[in-house]
Amino acid sequence: LTLILTPNLNLTLILTPNLNPTLNPEGKTVCLMSLITSYQYARPEMGKLIYCTRTVPEMVKCVEELKRVVAYREQCVGPEGGKILALCLSSRRNMCIHDRVMEESDREAVDATCRGMTASWVRKRAQEGAEVELCDFYENYDQNGTDAVVPYGIYSLEDLRDLGRERGWCPYFLARHVLKHANVLIYNYQYMLDPKVAGLVSSELEEDSVVVFDEAHNIDNVCIEAMSVQVSRPILDASTRSLSSLSNLVEEAKRSDAERLNAEYQRLVSGLAASGAGGGGGGGTDTVLANPSLP
Repeated sequence: LTLILTPNLNLTLILTPNLNPTLNPEGKTVCLMSLITSYQYARPEMGKLIYCTRTVPEMVKCVEELKRVVAYREQCVGPEGGKILALCLSSRRNMCIHDRVMEESDREAVDATCRGMTASWVRKRAQEGAEVELCDFYENYDQNGTDAVVPYGIYSLEDLRDLGRERGWCPYFLARHVLKHANVLIYNYQYMLDPKVAGLVSSELEEDSVVVFDEAHNIDNVCIEAMSVQVSRPILDASTRSLSSLSNLVEEAKRSDAERLNAEYQRLVSGLAASGAGGGGGGGTDTVLANPSLP
């Protein structure tokens, strides 16, 4: 166990490699949770505890351990010890409660279906009278949940889904909103290490935070995966078809623009002819009409 505490707690990193798989992994989780949350309780100016796990089951275990720690703290110091807001954050597939979206089993399909009901341009079309399906949970959240106060508590993924069903709000977007106010965040490595995801989730978190990477020996693989791109033959074939379609659209736009430009030119020439532009002999008029622009 490597513990690094800087004087001002400026983005402290705690790496917890499990060097001996036969040891009880829950022991170090309790120790870390007890140490860091106690320091938060004693020093309210401290930033968040960000606990990064590798899998969703590990995230669930961390939440259970944190609940045990906070429950014991309440027994020791009273109700004040329970004033903590902790939550999990995961993908739409693990947080969505919309029946039709939940029918999708693939993560990309879930994301695409969700965006198809919550994107700004889709909602704009609905406001204009188009027959498009919107997500009632997201609409309710957008109308009522963005300024709502979530009670103190430790919310697992299932707890967030239950809260979403109870209030009619989207748990995914609710968690994205509440994370700014949470004391403890528990989420996957990618939310901290993958630039594409971290730029949306972790970029606005306080600098004076403690970041814990559980099972830290997996970090290198996660970083490699985050910065790698896998391209298969079907993706290449689909990309080729898309480029061909795009090229045809560009050529069609060029032809259409050329036709409009030529039509405008002919109207300009006709207008000049009708107004007798050029004066003098017919030869001068022909020259002006053939070259209507000034030299």
